Amino acid sequence: MRLFYYEGIRSVGIDRLIAESSVTKATFYKHFGSKDALILTYMQCAHEEAVATVNALAAEAGDGASTLRALVANLQHDAQRDDFRGCPFINAASEFPDPAHPVRMIVTTHRDWYTAFISEQFRLAAHPLPGDAADEFILVRDGAMIGGYVGDSVATTAALSRLGDHCLLGF
Repeated sequence: MRLFYYEGIRSVGIDRLIAESSVTKATFYKHFGSKDALILTYMQCAHEEAVATVNALAAEAGDGASTLRALVANLQHDAQRDDFRGCPFINAASEFPDPAHPVRMIVTTHRDWYTAFISEQFRLAAHPLPGDAADEFILVRDGAMIGGYVGDSVATTAALSRLGDHCLLGF
């Protein structure tokens, strides 16, 4: 699954996947049936991992504003890693432009879940417009995901901190 994140979903061929996983073709096809099925499994696992991470941060933070700050801090940490490649959902959406494609449906499901979660955190923080604040926060987050990968990660994380505070304090 790391190959899809680091090298791109479409650029990694089935033979490479099988070689890297150290299984036979028969075993691979028995478990997944096709590369497309593996891609969907990868996307579903990425969603489940993101949900678990966000929920753990929220449980530790304890309240809406602290959860939002923890999400910013977590992204700042991730964006500083040498192996950071941005958001797997944004990356997947760029490789699968058809909104009806099953990969894009998982991306949409993830996005809907994340938007609802962020909106709820702003509601818990008593923001008067939690939906609008969530839209702004997610826009900042998306920009940081891309900027942390293709740009200057130090400048990106500094801007993320400022803009995250603006979303929280801008009301």
